[in-house]
Amino acid sequence: MKEAVEKLVKKLVGEPDAVEVSEEATDRAVVIKVRVGEGDMGRIIGREGRTIKAIRSLLFYAGQKQGKRFVLDVIE
Repeated sequence: MKEAVEKLVKKLVGEPDAVEVSEEATDRAVVIKVRVGEGDMGRIIGREGRTIKAIRSLLFYAGQKQGKRFVLDVIE
């Protein structure tokens, strides 16, 4: 899942080289942390949060298929 999120985010931002994605697995969930450049935070969040909500929805449905729970955090 980390690779899929990384590809998706790199296509959305203006500076793809500044994107950092890390993944931490806990006993209940898999937390995916995304860090982007200063000017790209608004592109990831989107208008009224629609873009980040869409990415989280994709992770939710992928998690349903795999029997896991994915959490996406955007770090400043």
